Amino acid sequence: MWRPQKGVPRTAWAGIRAGMTACRSKDASLPLACCLGAARPTERREPGMYESRPVTMAHQFPALTSEQKKALSETARRIVANGKGILAADESVGTMGNRLQRIKVENTEENRRQFRELLFTVDSSISQSIGGVILFHETLYQKDGQGKLFRDILKEKGIVVGIKLDQGVAPLAGTNKETTVQGLDGLSERCAQYKKDGADFGKWRAVLKIDNQCPSHLAIQENANTLARYASICQQNGLVPIVEPEVIPDGSHDMEHCQYVTEKVLAAVYKALNDHHVYLEGTLLKPNMVTAGHACTKKYTPEQVAMATVTALHRTVPAAVPGICFLSGGMSEEDATLNLNAINLCPLPKPWKLSFSYGRALQASALAAWGGKAENKKATQEAFMKRALANSQAAKGQYVHMGSSGSASTQSLFTASYTY
Repeated sequence: MWRPQKGVPRTAWAGIRAGMTACRSKDASLPLACCLGAARPTERREPGMYESRPVTMAHQFPALTSEQKKALSETARRIVANGKGILAADESVGTMGNRLQRIKVENTEENRRQFRELLFTVDSSISQSIGGVILFHETLYQKDGQGKLFRDILKEKGIVVGIKLDQGVAPLAGTNKETTVQGLDGLSERCAQYKKDGADFGKWRAVLKIDNQCPSHLAIQENANTLARYASICQQNGLVPIVEPEVIPDGSHDMEHCQYVTEKVLAAVYKALNDHHVYLEGTLLKPNMVTAGHACTKKYTPEQVAMATVTALHRTVPAAVPGICFLSGGMSEEDATLNLNAINLCPLPKPWKLSFSYGRALQASALAAWGGKAENKKATQEAFMKRALANSQAAKGQYVHMGSSGSASTQSLFTASYTY
């Protein structure tokens, strides 16, 4: 006869007894032990049959083959290896025109080509500082003065070629002038063509702002899912996606507010990437540093920026991501370098490579030195090499500010509502 064990409350045993009675009412031939989960008399019990075993969470419909994953992971790690970063030379025709206007140079295709030729034809030692270059569609097919494609010049230096893939922003109706990103239509075909033409990674920039009721839940979710869809399409075509959810520095908000928003945005982005089965080891993140708004009166040290930035990343970015390449966000060249150096010296855990993907903060001094004149080639290339080396050192936490930077490197590069 079955009896309750000592030490177990009578009410608990009453519930168990009721369950066993219901079980036997369906099959009176079963002994009470079967109703408690033991093996039935007719079952054959194999050794270890009911022992705890590890559960393998294999995806039923794999998005990528092991060969695809290996190639993507190797490319991503190569771009950010040993203090290397990215030169963002993917300015659109209009954006490059604004840069040239500042030095009183006409915005023509030839002038754009000449300046970029100066950057791409520097000494091969640049490959020790620059691991990848993002190009605009026009630039991918441009050539140097001897007829050699820029992309081939970069590849010969051991630099990975990337391509801008988004097609600008479009308004989100019913929001405070927030936007989403265009370019998903036909993206797979464009990725396939760019891969064929020598590109190995892509870039897609989403823009979120801090303002009244901004960023809204709609803007965060829409941009996160668009970034994830882009990243998935990139990987299907063999391109490493650079995921860029930029919280722009427009406004008077303090650093703490920026950190809060940045964490919310990054958390949504990585949830979306997971939902879309994006292979994180084959991606790179290009976020903003956590800084106060450009109009904020309170100033923060590089160490404060570093602590807030790494804290936000530590809370939201999986360790599987091989590298985080910060955008400069309108900071001066020198400030961008000092902040990056402080980030790499931050005592918090940093499982990713922390590097740079700078446009203005790598080119401002070079552009000022060039001035549209061929005779300034040497000075232009030296200015570019100097900034590239400084940021490579900062990516290893080894940059030492000498206090002798030129005026161009300390000048703010902020542009309100900045677009590429």
